[in-house]
Amino acid sequence: MNLELNNAHYRGAADPRTLAEKEPRVAVLFYRFGPYHHARLRAAGARMRVTGVEFSNVDPMYKWDLVEGAEGFKQVTLFSGVPLENVAANQILRRVTETLDEVSPQVVAVPGWSDRCSLAALWWCLKHRVPAIVMSETTAWDFGRTWYKEAMKRRLVKMCGAGLVGGQSHLDYLEQLGLDRSKIFLGYDSVDNEYFAAKAAEIKSQSATARGQYHLPENYFLASARFVKKKNLLRLVEAYAGYRERKKQLAGTMASAAAWDLVLLGDGPLQSSIRNQIQKLRLNDHVLLHGFRQYGELPAYYALAKVFIHASTTEQWGLVVNEAMASGLPVLVSNRCGCALDLVQPGVTGFSFDPLNVEQLTELMLRCSTPPTNLAMMGKAAADRVAKWGVERFADGLNRAAAVAMQSPAAQASIWDWLQISLLLQFKGRISV
Repeated sequence: MNLELNNAHYRGAADPRTLAEKEPRVAVLFYRFGPYHHARLRAAGARMRVTGVEFSNVDPMYKWDLVEGAEGFKQVTLFSGVPLENVAANQILRRVTETLDEVSPQVVAVPGWSDRCSLAALWWCLKHRVPAIVMSETTAWDFGRTWYKEAMKRRLVKMCGAGLVGGQSHLDYLEQLGLDRSKIFLGYDSVDNEYFAAKAAEIKSQSATARGQYHLPENYFLASARFVKKKNLLRLVEAYAGYRERKKQLAGTMASAAAWDLVLLGDGPLQSSIRNQIQKLRLNDHVLLHGFRQYGELPAYYALAKVFIHASTTEQWGLVVNEAMASGLPVLVSNRCGCALDLVQPGVTGFSFDPLNVEQLTELMLRCSTPPTNLAMMGKAAADRVAKWGVERFADGLNRAAAVAMQSPAAQASIWDWLQISLLLQFKGRISV
């Protein structure tokens, strides 16, 4: 069977070896490849012989354009043009098995424990006694927990020889599920910092032209999120209305400068509700909906904004925060976002807040837009802080996890383990995050 693996070279890689010469051979699985997946795999491919396995190139949740080419790694798409939800369990198991048989990895990195392709890959690893790395951005508190689902996750996690996680809270949870702390490494949640920093600097150098091109106001808060309940955009708009009201009350004081606008990027099922709230609060001229924006357009929005806001009531990480900070933006981040503990230094890179407390967010918006807050200094600190979370961090964490996993004894699966994987494959694999 010919999978037509996409061979490409990694331009600018420090390691001169060809892909075929590199070790170990690592298969890295993701649901769908977006731009930041490609950036991570490029970095990892400079050190290891990496095959990126994309479950499907169709994802109803994200409207990314297809990312062409695979620099520094090989790429396989399991199901092209077909949403994974429409594929039967036996087809998934067969396709994953065929792919991993041909790739013949020495270690397999799987994204979490609930997706059926991840479960099929674990099945393959157990059968062939190949070590697995579990990649996780789940915390103990991001969703409600039930004892039987936690027990199922512990069974799955014990089949893995190492873990790769986003931050400290994710490490703690994976340890809670039974993986030894010494086998868990950081670096899962990273973006191409250099791309956003360079593009933001370029945009700032021609800000007047770019502002006109993208129809952006002189001063604005920026948020970028799917228009779904957990992103908490209705409360964000309410907090923004409160901010404008507070600005009116401060007329004649040092804080009386004109209120900033709010720009929202994204779309989704709550779009009509958000539009209705904007109209109800008479914010039509000040809350600007610019729709979903592709990767290449994002740096302009980050570069020209004053402050980035991420208000989710639950968020496993929040990669848009990485992007904003890499672009030199101070951030206001909900304390229910997994990235908050690692990236937000209060008063230095930005502030965190309770996403259910509208008044708290209002006050932080007011504080950021009022002297003596030094946004330039905070933006510089934000860029410096997130620099540690670049794609090289992913490559390093994956490399170390692979080494540990390959040194660990092969997982011994019981009949109950095989039965659990089989049942989860049949029932969509959804055991929560």
